[in-house]
Parts: sequence; C-alpha cells; structure tokens
Amino acid sequence: MNLTLSPEHEEIRRLVRNFAEREIKPRAAEIDQRSEFPRDLVDRAAELGLMGILIPEVYGGAGLDHLAFAIFIEEVAKHCASTAIILDVHASVGSEPITLFGSEAQKRRWLPGMAAGKLLGAFALTEPEAGSDAAHLQTSARRRNGVYVLNGTKTFITNAGQAGLYVVMAATQPGRGAAGITAFVVGGENPGLKVGPPFAKMGLNGSPIAEIVLQDCQVGEDDRLGAEGDGFRIAMRALDTGRIGISAQAVGLAQGALDDAVAYAKERRQFGRPIAEQQAIQFKLADIQTGVSAARWLTWKAAARCDAGQPFTRDASMAKLFATDMAMSATLEALQVLGGYGYLEEFPMARRVRDAKACQIYEGTNQIQRIVIARELAAAG
Repeated sequence: MNLTLSPEHEEIRRLVRNFAEREIKPRAAEIDQRSEFPRDLVDRAAELGLMGILIPEVYGGAGLDHLAFAIFIEEVAKHCASTAIILDVHASVGSEPITLFGSEAQKRRWLPGMAAGKLLGAFALTEPEAGSDAAHLQTSARRRNGVYVLNGTKTFITNAGQAGLYVVMAATQPGRGAAGITAFVVGGENPGLKVGPPFAKMGLNGSPIAEIVLQDCQVGEDDRLGAEGDGFRIAMRALDTGRIGISAQAVGLAQGALDDAVAYAKERRQFGRPIAEQQAIQFKLADIQTGVSAARWLTWKAAARCDAGQPFTRDASMAKLFATDMAMSATLEALQVLGGYGYLEEFPMARRVRDAKACQIYEGTNQIQRIVIARELAAAG
C-alpha cells in the first residue's frame, strides 16, 4: 500500500492548512468561549469547494476521495474541533447517504445545494432509548394517504437547528429490529420537525447538538432513501465513513496539541535550560508523536480501502478506536508539558482536552468499536 500523498492530495492539504491557519485558528477560542456557531467559516469552506468534497462533480461537488476528506478534517481540527465536526458531519453522514443510496432525482434535488454550502446536512439516528442499540428505534414512519408520517424524538444531533437537511432513520415495521428501519430525507423547514434548545456541553461548544422532535412530520415517498427496510444498512455504511472523519478529527486534535507542546517546550526554561532538553518532557513528546503517526496511518488506510472499493468497516473502527483514545491521552500529556499554563483557558490546551473526550463517544462509542472489530474478525474467520 502506497501511503505517499499524490500531488492532488498535497494540494488539498496546502489549501486547507492555509485556510485553517489564517481564518480558523484566530477564531477558535472565541467560538469555544461564546458557544458560537461559526457560520462565517462554514461559508468560507463552501467558497473553497470543501463542503462538497465527497459529492460528485456532476452534482456540483469536488468529487474527491476519502483520503482527501480525512486530510481536510485533520487540518481543520488541528485548530478548531468544533468547526471540524460541523464540516465532517455535513460531508460524511449528512450527504453521503444521498450520494450512495439516493435516486437520481434525490441527488439532483439535494446535492448541489449541499455542495454549495446552501444546505447544511445532519444525521438523525440516535434516540433517548437507542444510542448504541441503534437497531431498536422508537421513531416510527407510517404510510398514510400516500405519504409517510414520522413521529418520535432524536437526540444528540450535530448541526441541529442549523441544518437544512436531516437524514432520518425511522421504523416502518416496528418490532423487526434492523430489518424494519427505513431512511428518509427531511428538509429542515418541514413543519413537523421541531428542534430543541442546544445542549450545554463540556466541549465542542461551537458545534450545536440538540434533540429534534418529529411530530406528524409528513414526507413523500420520493423522500425515502432506498427501499423500506434498507435504513439500518444505509446508516451503518454512513457511520463507516463518519468514523474515518472522526479519526481524522482526533489526529488533528492531537497534532495541534503536540505542535503547541513542542513550541512551548523549546521556549520554557527550567533548571537553566529549555524543558525540551529534559528527558521527562522528551519522553512525553516522543510518545505523542508516535501515537499521532500511528493513528494517521490507520486513518489513511481505512480511507484508502474505502476509495479502492474494498471492505473497510473493521479498518474504520480500528482507526476510530485507536485515534480517539490516543487523542484523549495526547491532549492530556501535552497539557502536562505546559504545566500550570496548560490549565488556563487562555491557552488552547484545555479546550483540546475537552473536545477530545467527545471523540471517544460519538459515531459509536469506543466500546462499540471493539464489538465491531471483534465481529468482523469472527466473520472473516
């Protein structure tokens, strides 16, 4: 497997790195402190063609691959994980189900607006009683007079209230578990879709998550993705790609923490010399660098297998498991390098620690990733 970036991938990295360093980095602290949705940065990402990075060119997107997507999310997350997850959810679980499973009419209806940044995407699977147990949804979708009527509550929905489009999973055959779930595209302006107030969180404060309540929410048959009963398969495939994005986000968080820790260690003097020359500090930095590199390769491998049309479920889960655990450890260790300064909110390290924790939870907890990996091993044996 060739892990050398192509000239096109290098160009994407330069483009996003320049955008992130010049426009995202100066706004990151303010976004966190004010719990501010960074609309200006989302609009700027759209201007750069990044909102449609995985959307085919025929529908107005960039038509790039999942390795380019991973590079994009890592570079953004290096400076602002809130902005990264907003863009990640839109590009992966928000739009890819339509790209992969939508009809031609659905693609032409929704994807150009998503690629242009006019429609922000969201993914509505999780419910108050169905988080890790995603096969047993309470939200129902019943046919009535030629339409589907959706009723139920979704929770922890990223981009809720800002999204113009929600990919919603609902049970068309309650009691049948995974076989009874169907996917729908619901417009954000649908009068049957109500968004609750954003949750107060310990981190990722610029990224809104909230409940959405579907109350006699009517959608047409042409808003159904795939056939009835295909919803669980669509959701799991979307989450596989989403886990590549979360892995990249974790790598970016850890890389940003490492960069700051190295810069600080070179400047901070104790016992007559920079602390970068102290072995205790050197060991911490070495361990972080090793973890970041390993997580990046796992993430890129999962992306490469996806792009090659090979099975990548296990690879995406391994990347997500390792990268997010590594990010939690790396940000804590980097904070320790800064000592008391790392604990201050005026430095970015505390924010990174708070943001990193979420990566171990969403897109499937890391306990679920272990189950997925083990099942894939058993199935292959």
